[in-house]
Amino acid sequence: MTTHQDKIKVIFADDDRIVREGLMRLITQESDMIVVDQAKNGMELLDKIRKPGVNLDIVLLDLEMPEKGGLAVMDDLKVEFPNLPILILSVNSEAEYAERCFKKGASGYLYKLGDLESLVEAIRQVAQGKKFVSQKLAEKIAFDLGGHSKKQPHETLSSREFQVFCLIVRGKSVHEISDELSISEATIRTYRARILEKMEMKNNTELIHYAFKNKILK
Repeated sequence: MTTHQDKIKVIFADDDRIVREGLMRLITQESDMIVVDQAKNGMELLDKIRKPGVNLDIVLLDLEMPEKGGLAVMDDLKVEFPNLPILILSVNSEAEYAERCFKKGASGYLYKLGDLESLVEAIRQVAQGKKFVSQKLAEKIAFDLGGHSKKQPHETLSSREFQVFCLIVRGKSVHEISDELSISEATIRTYRARILEKMEMKNNTELIHYAFKNKILK
């Protein structure tokens, strides 16, 4: 019999209440897992993880959340809790986001609108210190390593530039991006200029059009 102490201790964050309820049901029905806590945004998640005595095996993290997005949360977690495994569960397609999340330190990436039956197995693998990728993502990685794919304009951006790019195309102002990422407005403007230059575009409208065309925005 699996004791409470032996169970995989999970905390997750998602701004969608229905998703949180679904995750709670899915995880708690597994005999070897327990939900320690949940959060509706990035700041709430960090506050709960930082509480003294909190014992966790894995963080299940959405990318798009208010107050502090998943990528920014990952930056904080990797500084404060470098050994805590992170599994990304997102509506953003694997092809566009997974590689960047792995470079930031994620241990797994799962498409939220895909086969959620894979989630339980992903949690087990990541909690054991392994990496988790879907079959589709594994095939893409193999294809890219074979030198068959040409980089798209957004793939030339650094992780921070891509983060700013995603916030811009979602309609965030310079001030809002500055607050969310905790960096100055002048720095955000510098990032925007670099993004436009690297992607060979003139303004935010072109960036937004590109994001829709390439399914970066859903």
